[in-house]
Amino acid sequence: MNAIQIAIAAAWAVAAGLAAWCVGRGMTEITYVTLADGRRQERRLPLLYRLLLPFAPNLDRWTRHPSLARMRSALDQDLVSAGFEGLITAHEFIALRLLMPLAVGPLAIAGLHLLFARAPGGVGNALRLREPFFAALVLLWFLMQPAVWLKQARAARHLSIERALPFVLDLLTLSVEAGLDFMTAIKRIIDRRAVDPLGEELIRMFREVQLGKTRREALRDMGDRVRQFDLRTVVNALIQADELGVSIASILRIQSDQMRVRRFNTAEKRANEAPVRMLFPLIGFIFPAVFIVLLGPIALQILRHGI
Repeated sequence: MNAIQIAIAAAWAVAAGLAAWCVGRGMTEITYVTLADGRRQERRLPLLYRLLLPFAPNLDRWTRHPSLARMRSALDQDLVSAGFEGLITAHEFIALRLLMPLAVGPLAIAGLHLLFARAPGGVGNALRLREPFFAALVLLWFLMQPAVWLKQARAARHLSIERALPFVLDLLTLSVEAGLDFMTAIKRIIDRRAVDPLGEELIRMFREVQLGKTRREALRDMGDRVRQFDLRTVVNALIQADELGVSIASILRIQSDQMRVRRFNTAEKRANEAPVRMLFPLIGFIFPAVFIVLLGPIALQILRHGI
């Protein structure tokens, strides 16, 4: 090897080492969101996002353009609802959607090209003819993947709130009926429960009341921030009870009972839908397996003996 080849090999080795170091640092890095009371809660972004986020400021010229103001506003609401406020901003998320196809897409397309190049015979020729189509699909997937991830993260957080809300309502009802003030009952629940998505929102609502907001405003802001159906229903009922002077304990009891009935109806509906959902896996996997087991030996005999 001459000096030029040695220098090229050394440069590639250094580049590979730096890439491995960056990936390792991204895998071990822990990110947090700060709760309203100052506590820090671990909240992880996907590894690929953490690796690409340092390059997001390079696209600020496009992601902060005034024409994208409405998109940024909607993304801000979705990120807050998904629990990533303060961890990633709307313009950074838009930059991620651009960086995914630009940075990762070519690597995936190169992998597809190598895979198609090694495919044998007519299958390989057919795949190579359709390579531009598959490349376009790959780029489109990487463009849409951050939006899919955010939708799934938001749905998972809403599901956690939906599951925790009846138990918290029961505790609130018991506390208020025992003579505690509503905000004191909220404080006791915050102190005695592990911090989950619903707990994070209750902590923020409690701190906002302490800082001068009225209880109605803090409740309304919590419903608008989370945008989860059950929580918003409870919040609206509490606001109306506060405005009309109705007993909060009775409203909490009614909401808790209604929520349990609604969850029972939802579970019953999903149980009734189960046979229909099982039909497609049954047709797609079990029937072909049965045909292969029953007709496989016969087909092998026909192929061997030509009968």
